[in-house]
Amino acid sequence: MATHKSAIKRHKQNLKRRARNAAVASAIRTAIKQVKETIAKGDKESALTSLAKAARLLDKAVSKKTLHRNNASRKISRFTAVVNSIAK
Repeated sequence: MATHKSAIKRHKQNLKRRARNAAVASAIRTAIKQVKETIAKGDKESALTSLAKAARLLDKAVSKKTLHRNNASRKISRFTAVVNSIAK
């Protein structure tokens, strides 16, 4: 365990960040599952809505440095292509 004041503070910060990152990652996984489910159903309207929600969460994660920007962009791009290919 840390004994210096600065190391103790660092440890506390890391615990808080880890908890926040875990919550964000969980929310992203849930949103992506919803997008996949709506794509599987073939409902374009609900797929677009769930994609918008997932994209918003991914962009937020990028701004908080939880996720790399290329990773988020790739996910958004691939899901957008699949959703757009759904016939009405």
